[in-house]
Amino acid sequence: MENVLRPLIVIGGSVVLTLVVGWLADRLLRRADARHRETPLWGLLRRCRIPLRLVLLAAILRGSYDEIKWRPVQDHEAGLGQFLTLVLIGASAWLVVRIATAVVESSYTRYAASTRDPARVRRVRTQVTLIQRVVSAIVAVVAVASMLLTFPAMRTAGTSLLASAGILGIVAGVAAQSTLGNLFAGLQIAFGDMVRIGDTVVVDGEWGVVEEITLTFLAVRTWDERRLTMPVSYFTSKPFQNWSRGGAQMTGTVFFHLDHSAPLPLMRERLALILKECPAWDGRDFSLAVTDTTPSTIQVRATVTAKDADDIWTVRVTVREQMVAWLYAEHPYALPRITTTGTPPAHGGPSGEIEDERP
Repeated sequence: MENVLRPLIVIGGSVVLTLVVGWLADRLLRRADARHRETPLWGLLRRCRIPLRLVLLAAILRGSYDEIKWRPVQDHEAGLGQFLTLVLIGASAWLVVRIATAVVESSYTRYAASTRDPARVRRVRTQVTLIQRVVSAIVAVVAVASMLLTFPAMRTAGTSLLASAGILGIVAGVAAQSTLGNLFAGLQIAFGDMVRIGDTVVVDGEWGVVEEITLTFLAVRTWDERRLTMPVSYFTSKPFQNWSRGGAQMTGTVFFHLDHSAPLPLMRERLALILKECPAWDGRDFSLAVTDTTPSTIQVRATVTAKDADDIWTVRVTVREQMVAWLYAEHPYALPRITTTGTPPAHGGPSGEIEDERP
């Protein structure tokens, strides 16, 4: 009878104690979250319930499993202890990663709520994201190393491994040169403020928004919803355009190739009307000027402003479309033409046609 009750008491008691402690911890966190609405830390820490319970259960069973005194357990005591140790290490690493993630996300949320500068918010977001991944990688490596050292064979080989660590380090460095380069480039991007999550960039002629930054690659979402995945070392070794650097406000240009008779004063008035009806224009500035001329056409440049890269694209295409439609409807002579005769206009009318002088 004792052989049956003892395992039930040890295992059942461990489970009950784990559930009670986990329930108390969750209740305390919920109460702290209700009292401190200014920070999401306590609410985020509630995500640690499952790894916390797993750590408690593994720790309690690891310390009390030898009290079961059950024949199957005694026959596999060493293996069971090894298994519980591995579970305890893995659950502890999971718990540490969850706690670190909660602290990082809480810090970023509070900073984003108190800062009005979008550029600084994106910079901090990029930094905390990479810090979180570095911490997770370090914890995972330490956990795996700790698991391996629980095996006697690995402890025996530890001396020889340490003796050859220098040679292995050199070989690994040469073999993983590209990976290590991307790793250090990711840290340089995070703390050098070169590019941030949410920045609008132009890379290899592709316009898009930085969607994700990791320690090894960077993902750019293009305007047509494609994803460009590039190694982070690209952004530390080659030039690229960052339209969000130094502020989100932008100035855009729209070029027109027109006839020499184009009504420039009327075009300036029309440009002002188009911009007033365009919600994407931020109202800061606009201009229209002739920037170049050829024997058959002139190049007219319209300059407009907007609050960010998305709006400047909208303003540019709106101005281009409506200005061309207005010129075609009201002043078709201003559009470029192909001259098929060498006879000049008799009176230089606005349409460029030869006027009929017959009575």
